[in-house]
Amino acid sequence: MPHVLIRFVRLVEGVNYAVGRLAMYLFFVLGGVLLWSIIAKAFGHPPLWTQEMAQFTMVSYFVLGGAYSLQLGSNVRMDLLYGRWSPRTQAAVDAVTVFAMIFFLAVILWGGIESTIYSFEVTERSRSVWRPYMAPIKIVICIGVVLMILQSLAFLIRDLARLRGEDI
Repeated sequence: MPHVLIRFVRLVEGVNYAVGRLAMYLFFVLGGVLLWSIIAKAFGHPPLWTQEMAQFTMVSYFVLGGAYSLQLGSNVRMDLLYGRWSPRTQAAVDAVTVFAMIFFLAVILWGGIESTIYSFEVTERSRSVWRPYMAPIKIVICIGVVLMILQSLAFLIRDLARLRGEDI
């Protein structure tokens, strides 16, 4: 494999590893937001922002950790036949099916970018009482999808290398 592709795979996996490890800490942020909500309600002052902030934090946790989850192989896979195949056959099947995943993620990214642009154009805000701006969470979703697309491309390069008898 050309060195530029090997560097691309290592760079993408390094970035996704770092972002995924940082995203894990969002779970503690989520816990803090929910704990604040519980404490404030106990004292008769329910905050208006905690439910939506918890939702935004959970979406960020989920989307930014998606590429890291793919990298670790934590995604769901039908193992009816796949587990019995040789690594070379697995690589061949993965090299074909990764295009479906890339297509799916590209459609999500396209819709996400359109929605983010709309959010900026009309300064879209949530319909809740708190009324936060929607663009920041939409940007986070787009970044997460881009990271998943890049991880999918890294998988494709790894699979093609494995088919050639090389290992990255």
